[in-house]
Amino acid sequence: MILEVDGIHTFYGETQVLFGVSFDVRPGEVVALLGPNGAGKTTTLRSILALTRPSEGRVRFDGADVTAWPTHRIARAGIGWVPDDRRLCPTLSVAKNLQIAAKRTRFRAWTVKDCCGIFSALDHLMHRDAENLSGGEMQMVAISRALLGSPGLVLFDEPSQGLAPKIVEDVLATIRHLRDQGVASVVVEQNAELALSVADRALVLDRGRVAWQGEADELRHDRALRQRLLGA
Repeated sequence: MILEVDGIHTFYGETQVLFGVSFDVRPGEVVALLGPNGAGKTTTLRSILALTRPSEGRVRFDGADVTAWPTHRIARAGIGWVPDDRRLCPTLSVAKNLQIAAKRTRFRAWTVKDCCGIFSALDHLMHRDAENLSGGEMQMVAISRALLGSPGLVLFDEPSQGLAPKIVEDVLATIRHLRDQGVASVVVEQNAELALSVADRALVLDRGRVAWQGEADELRHDRALRQRLLGA
């Protein structure tokens, strides 16, 4: 497994958000992380990255126990992150945002040219400041930034949020392309149909607990199961 999350409990202050969440991800696999607002999806990603460290349980990445590692060390090991608010450096150019993200890991190294091959518009944005980009353009840069970190796993938090349908399709195509290249993804997404269309397996959280996990196609095509778990 490229990622093993084993029984994590995570708190914000005195409020417990995750209760014994466990799942794993194979190399090159896409796992959809679904559930209603407040279910603990983003907290799960933050726990993997040690942005909000679990109080109990273990997170293993690429065979190493990273639970106690600082976030920058986890990133350097090969976990990329595409946050829901993109978090670009607003006053820096696109080129500079990408330049400072570049690092080498044991996984495949990506170049700016590779990223421009995925997002053809990216090449024309290099000299623009990030604060002057549209939402779709910011997402292209955020995904490219994650790839330039040479990840073995990318965590996507609400990748379709606020984007035009064409950009959403480009993002989904990118996730498929990563899978073809052996890069795993965990995709948090409110739009279950979108996430299930690209995922191999799915995990549904409900109030911080795993309510269901299995093959994505099963959840996608079983309307009654989807209605029970997701209300859609």
